[in-house]
Amino acid sequence: MNGILNIQINISQEKPEINRKKVEHFIKKYSDKKPDLVVLPENFCNCDSEALMQETLEFFKEISKKYNTNIVAGSIREKDGDKFYNTSYVFDRNGNLASKYRKIHLLDFIGEKESNKLTSGKDFVTVELDFAKIGLAIGFDLRFPMMYKKLSNLGADIIVQPSMWTIPDEIYNEEESLRYAQGMWIALNRTRAYDNQTYLVTSNQTKSVGENANAIGCSLIVSPTSEVLANAKNDQGAIFAQIDIQAARYYKSLCPIAEIE
Repeated sequence: MNGILNIQINISQEKPEINRKKVEHFIKKYSDKKPDLVVLPENFCNCDSEALMQETLEFFKEISKKYNTNIVAGSIREKDGDKFYNTSYVFDRNGNLASKYRKIHLLDFIGEKESNKLTSGKDFVTVELDFAKIGLAIGFDLRFPMMYKKLSNLGADIIVQPSMWTIPDEIYNEEESLRYAQGMWIALNRTRAYDNQTYLVTSNQTKSVGENANAIGCSLIVSPTSEVLANAKNDQGAIFAQIDIQAARYYKSLCPIAEIE
């Protein structure tokens, strides 16, 4: 069995040191469980300066070694030349940068225009860690099922998805509307896991993320049979679950639905 720690926080772009303190707090809190993988939300840090970028990456290198865990460091606004990307970095237990993924499907819908600020990535990414093969996605990628099929067919045991899934104030502040939005979100995550016979770990932000925008929380750890193993609901915190990679691989071998075109 392997342990997954999924951290859900409200992220401050003005004070990135607060985000780092929150992350270490929750990793330390669950360190007795010896998690094999820690996952953080989308937009963990807008690294518009080289100094902040190096500071952020150094933090993850050190903390992965300190707590002997693999980390998917949410996503970071990464500057490369004159372009910016929404990038997820993966660190192994030794503090090495194991891989990175640049978000392919930018949110250019519902009044948003992410492509005004960011460049789309091009490559599907999986990374072989010491306990499992991880497929990488970010946020709005969730709405594109064939991407998850591709990651599953590339051998992903777990698809990890840092997110900042938002709704406007008028929906967030109305109990029934919020419950409906969260139900739709949970259904999408359960479907991606079930259809592709992978574990799915979604780390979402929570609470206000800007003017008239709120992240809906409900960070999840979902099994390949669509069972919700843990749900962070609305508050800042962390959720933990034990998963069985070998059992999931066996199940996939008996019924390889995801491989059928």
